[in-house]
Amino acid sequence: MTQRLWPLAVYFFLVVATAAGMIGFSYVLGQRHRERATGQPYESGIVSTGTARLRFDVKFYLIAMFFVIFDLESLFIISWAIAVRQSGWAGYIEILIFMAVLAAALVYLWRLGALDWAAGKTKKER
Repeated sequence: MTQRLWPLAVYFFLVVATAAGMIGFSYVLGQRHRERATGQPYESGIVSTGTARLRFDVKFYLIAMFFVIFDLESLFIISWAIAVRQSGWAGYIEILIFMAVLAAALVYLWRLGALDWAAGKTKKER
């Protein structure tokens, strides 16, 4: 039993040694300076002013989720397009149903007002 597990033990030892070596070398070779602005966060060389804990509108997160969802769906469509000859008519019908569901979801989101950025409008005003 131990004869079969020795490669795993060697691999584990090498991983731990590599991680310890990287941490040790960064400690030995790294710079050690402590100036006034060393620990402060900055964006593109500009020192930040104010707190980083700002509240974002939920619409930013909704748009990000919609983008990820529809971007993932485009991946499915592209993979279908690559294998269109092998999938035949059954694959064609399946992708039509898939695209119809995507279109229905987009229409639903549009009608719901999830894609509307107008602030303060009610559903009746739209």
